[in-house]
Amino acid sequence: MSEFTNVTVVREANIYFNGAVASHTVLFSDGTKKTLGVMQPGEYTFTTGAAELMEILSGSLQLQLEGEQGWQEINGGQSFEVPAHSSFTMKVTTISDYCCSFLS
Repeated sequence: MSEFTNVTVVREANIYFNGAVASHTVLFSDGTKKTLGVMQPGEYTFTTGAAELMEILSGSLQLQLEGEQGWQEINGGQSFEVPAHSSFTMKVTTISDYCCSFLS
C-alpha cells in the first residue's frame, strides 16, 4: 500500500540520533499507529515497547535483533518483525525510507 486515506498525522516529528533518523506518526481510525520515516547512513539501536513490523521501502541496511549473533541484509521491499520489549540494531548503509507498524 503506497497511500493511506482517512488518517491523522501528528505534525511534530520524532527525531532520533541528532536528526539522523526522523519520522512522523500516522494514526488510523481503528486505533492502530504507524510511523513513516527516513534514516541516514549510520548505526542505530532502538528499543521496543510493542511488537513492530518494519518495512524498508527503499535503501539498505544490516539488522541484528536482540539475542542474535549474526547480521541480516535488508533491502528496499523487504520487512522484518521485532518482538515487544526487545531491541534491535541497524547499520544503515544507504539513505533508507521506512514504515513502522506497531502490532498489538
